[in-house]
Amino acid sequence: MLVPVKWLKDYVDINVDIKTFADAMTMSGSKVEAVEEMGKEIDNVVVGKILKVDRHPDADKLVITQIDVGNETIQIVTGATNIKEGDYIPVAQNGSSLPGGVKIKKGKLRGIESNGMLCSAQELSIPLDNLPPELLDGIYILDKEYPLGMDIKEVLGLNDAVIDFEITNNRPDCLSMIGIAREAAATLGEKLKYPEIVVAENDENISNYVSIDVQNEELCPRYTARVVKNVKIQASPGWMQDRLLKSGVRPINNIVDITNYVMIEMGQPMHAFDLDKLAGKKIIVRNAKEGEKLTTLDEVERTLSESMLVISDQDRAIAIAGIMGSSNSEIDESTKTLVFEGANFQAVNIRLSSKKLGLRTEASSRYEKGIDAELAEKALERACNLVQLLGAGEVVGGKKDIYSVPKQSKHIKLDTERARKFIGADISTEMMKEYLESLEFSVDSNFNVTVPTFRDDVEIEADLIEEVVRIYGYENIPSSLMDTTFTQGGKSYNQKLVDRAKDILTAQGLFEVYTYSFVSPGVFNKINLKAENPMRNAIKLINPLGEDQSIMRTTMIPNIMEVIARNYNKKIEDGQFFELSKVYLTEKLPLSDLAEEREVLTIGMYGNIDFFDLKGKVENLMEELNIKTYRILSSNHDSLHPGRTAELIINNKRIGWLGEVHPDVLDNYGVPVRAFMAELNFDEIINQSNPEIKYRSLPKYPSVSRDIAVVVNEEITAGQIEEIIKNKGGKTVEDVKLFDIYRGSQIENGYKSMAYAITYRSDEKTLTEEEISKVHNKILNSLANQVGAILRQ
Repeated sequence: MLVPVKWLKDYVDINVDIKTFADAMTMSGSKVEAVEEMGKEIDNVVVGKILKVDRHPDADKLVITQIDVGNETIQIVTGATNIKEGDYIPVAQNGSSLPGGVKIKKGKLRGIESNGMLCSAQELSIPLDNLPPELLDGIYILDKEYPLGMDIKEVLGLNDAVIDFEITNNRPDCLSMIGIAREAAATLGEKLKYPEIVVAENDENISNYVSIDVQNEELCPRYTARVVKNVKIQASPGWMQDRLLKSGVRPINNIVDITNYVMIEMGQPMHAFDLDKLAGKKIIVRNAKEGEKLTTLDEVERTLSESMLVISDQDRAIAIAGIMGSSNSEIDESTKTLVFEGANFQAVNIRLSSKKLGLRTEASSRYEKGIDAELAEKALERACNLVQLLGAGEVVGGKKDIYSVPKQSKHIKLDTERARKFIGADISTEMMKEYLESLEFSVDSNFNVTVPTFRDDVEIEADLIEEVVRIYGYENIPSSLMDTTFTQGGKSYNQKLVDRAKDILTAQGLFEVYTYSFVSPGVFNKINLKAENPMRNAIKLINPLGEDQSIMRTTMIPNIMEVIARNYNKKIEDGQFFELSKVYLTEKLPLSDLAEEREVLTIGMYGNIDFFDLKGKVENLMEELNIKTYRILSSNHDSLHPGRTAELIINNKRIGWLGEVHPDVLDNYGVPVRAFMAELNFDEIINQSNPEIKYRSLPKYPSVSRDIAVVVNEEITAGQIEEIIKNKGGKTVEDVKLFDIYRGSQIENGYKSMAYAITYRSDEKTLTEEEISKVHNKILNSLANQVGAILRQ
């Protein structure tokens, strides 16, 4: 909300500078978004009168003017075309300053001395949006005679500041000058000054002019009205126009401006109807008829529904209640008698109607937040008061006020001792009472607090404590440690291991993803799970969002396949992903106990890679988690390629599978390239990990390396051979590395040659050739006996 400070000072004394005031208001809960100090950069610009205008002897488009600025007459050369003798205009004298850092100095234009500049609205940074067309271009011509030499900031109201407050939805009472003034008075410790409202009405009776019928009191709890006759439609006085402009409202005429002025001042939207345009001199508040048409003031025909509330006369709707009036009853130059409306409408209905119509106005934005019903009559009286102040008409005696169920104040008991403990500051009972009363709460001697009707946001004792502390000042609460014993937080071993695993995987180039735990029952067919596979025993949701998210996942292979498919379809040539999250397993359905929430690691890869890239990443993970006793052996899985699938075994326990994705699964997901997948039980990996890291000293004795090449059946895996070498070599074998696999003309079909480098070393002595040969031959014999290996010469 835009708040002109000069206007605000009508209601509260502000004896601090604008920055201090803005900071104080923010600290007390009225957040300041911006402060615009108007005319701050303007200096030595005064009112001048044009005495004479002569043509420039050497320039067709320039004129020479003689300007009376009060204490002297100065000569100014200008190119303005909209000036004439007798005009009062803003004059920037020699040495003056204008917005944007512009400095004005005397000089010569085509040989003629010029001692200043005549100013336009733009040069004075006057907002152009709401100016009349004649003032948009050329020199700014003042509307009347002003004392010559008077500071132009005083004349144009530029010695003001406008503060933009951010008003939260729970504080509609602050969407008004008086609401902000109330907050300012409490913040600064000043007294709130309400405008003096006196209405001198004639001896006629409003009932002889108009009747009011509220047919839906649920949507319209209160409707008040007053009649004004002998209306004189004219422009509003300058002070009112200036205040409206600074508040972001365009002046129209005195009556419309009064309704807008009251809305900004008091927070109550107002409307005025031309009484002579109302059929039957009736105002009826009713629900619209389905399909009823109404042309609003913005000249748009709108189709209404039964849920919307309208104001109508005897024949037709004349306004959408709380949103916008109609052109069929608007105030214009011919208006002689009018009806002022001050009403209260249900917030929810206004919001829904406004949204359905796509029409949001200053009135609707206030009504939809909730307006105090007690405000309607006060605003109505203020509007009539301004009519008399402006000499715009004669107020007819009496008023209509339909208010069947008056709004009741809330009563809350405040425990001051509890408030002090809650706040953490020793605020006296007297100060608490003073703070609450400054915000217009009533407090009795037992601290029974009566909440003002405009504060719907205050409902419980904690709300009262908040009111106390924000006026006391959050910055005044002493800092102190909580009087308790803290337990230092930290991650568990399992959590640290999960973080470690994620770091290891991302360090190997994989991207972590998160996918939904709810999946479609159809994913089991897409990943080729057999009908008897226990993974199909998925837990069904009672109230799913849809079929695609109707069960809880038992495997993350479908999720990672969707990630691969999505990335491939977006022309990403290769991708490596992992998810470490939960699957939900149960032995039987329906559930008789809680499901097992198993932590599972799923890896998916495609692009310029093969099985050994995936295998290497799994092996690196095992090594980094200090798991030494693992094997990767040939196996089968429904979703993986036959013959290209392995299982991870740790301490003779299957942990999961890894391998190439089955071609049928790739087809089901529309992925035409090879992809590789691993799914591992991470809970078991955590159980098998060894947190203890043992260090050994650097070897004192030399190592000896020997290479062997053995021919074995194609079904024999590298892991089997490595296991035999390590078991038979014992502590003497320090390292085993596979460095070559050969298939070719020299090897019989169905067989392969595998070459290993074996490193021998002892921690106790230098091994002799005889000792090494003994162990080496033992390994060769075991390979021949266990896997039928033949030493290749």
